[in-house]
Amino acid sequence: MDLFLLPLFFVCAMLYASVGHGGASAYLALLALIGYTGGSVVPTVLVMNLTVASRAFTHYYRAGHFSLKCFLPFAMGSVPAAFLGGLIVVSPSVYLFLLSFSLCIAALRMLLIAYEIRPKELPPFFIYLAPLIGGGIGLLSGMIGIGGGIFLSPLLLVLKWADAKRTSAISAAFIAVNSAGGLLGHLLRGTPDLTLWPFMLAAFIGGEWGAHVGARKLLPLLVQRVLGVVLLLAAVKLGMQAMSHHQYTS
Repeated sequence: MDLFLLPLFFVCAMLYASVGHGGASAYLALLALIGYTGGSVVPTVLVMNLTVASRAFTHYYRAGHFSLKCFLPFAMGSVPAAFLGGLIVVSPSVYLFLLSFSLCIAALRMLLIAYEIRPKELPPFFIYLAPLIGGGIGLLSGMIGIGGGIFLSPLLLVLKWADAKRTSAISAAFIAVNSAGGLLGHLLRGTPDLTLWPFMLAAFIGGEWGAHVGARKLLPLLVQRVLGVVLLLAAVKLGMQAMSHHQYTS
């Protein structure tokens, strides 16, 4: 086992958890470096994602940043739509290119804004619009086999429905419930690779520390900037996947 990657798992989990994310895309990329690819590794990654996101949610919730009113409508639309998305056969390269571009724009917006985003009151139509947005995110995420927090986070900030820390709390809960649902589905076909426990432990410790710092220590503007970095990393990762898939199929 290539234990030299342990510090990278720790750092990735710490970075992602500091803004309420689970880090699944980063774990998949790191495991691919040492030969773990395909569906067999997904349950293991989902366990890491669920654990890190759950701990991130716990820290942000205890720090008073969570809003059930804002979270619940998104989750109600997302969870069933993600299941349906997984049943749809699409061209992954097209979606990956589009999503990479979208995340890049969102990341640059987070990085270039020089002021802390302050939320406005939720509009009256929020209760009807949020499930539709959540459903769209869930459907798209299910189609291409990724999470959903990387799409929800910039939306909440751009629409000014939440500040940086509330966004992190909502995203953490959103990722946790979707990871749990995905894990239940994958457990019907296989089990997590428990030989990878050192990486799982490194992710847990890194996520625990990152979530604590993000929820209680980092200034909101800094959380905003860190989120921009995370989104940019995700955009690069999706772009590389799109090019790889395009070359493989052409």
